[in-house]
Amino acid sequence: MIELLRAASEVQAVCESERWRYCFIGGLALQQWGEPRETIDVDLTLLTGFGREEEFAAKLLARFSGRIDGAAAFARDKRVLLLRSSAGVGIDVAFGALPFEEGVVSRSVLIEFPKGPSLRLCSPEDLVVLKAFAARPRDWLDIEGVIVRQSGKLDWPYIMSQLQPLAELKEAPEIVTELQRRRAELER
Repeated sequence: MIELLRAASEVQAVCESERWRYCFIGGLALQQWGEPRETIDVDLTLLTGFGREEEFAAKLLARFSGRIDGAAAFARDKRVLLLRSSAGVGIDVAFGALPFEEGVVSRSVLIEFPKGPSLRLCSPEDLVVLKAFAARPRDWLDIEGVIVRQSGKLDWPYIMSQLQPLAELKEAPEIVTELQRRRAELER
């Protein structure tokens, strides 16, 4: 976990020095809001807008090595830059531009990790939305941990208002139904 926090701190320092808008999502946010579990990489959303992906990729690749050949081209095409920290930890930088992503970053909060750095994390509500949208088996287990740990504190109207259009866009209305089912089972 220490190397993961160091990697996050490294990439956060670059984002801060460039005055970029960003926040950590995925496993690091889960450490704070849900049931902590082993995670092997750092995930963050970096607001780049559309059309400036290469500029952001170049600045990050000047500081970190790419995890794949052609990392900049991959980032331009897929909007995800795959990096490696100085200690070899994977860093996945999702290039954000959508209004929902802007909101995720705007609602993020600075959290101090015990014996570690303060990191900018997405809110627990946004973590639920992001994981429900991904809808992988591991994501549903992560969501359950957030529901249990944050019981009575989550802003469910917000979560549903954000997830509904994303589920429609994905043509997967069952995502909303599944989240409602798990909430009914787990929330106290």
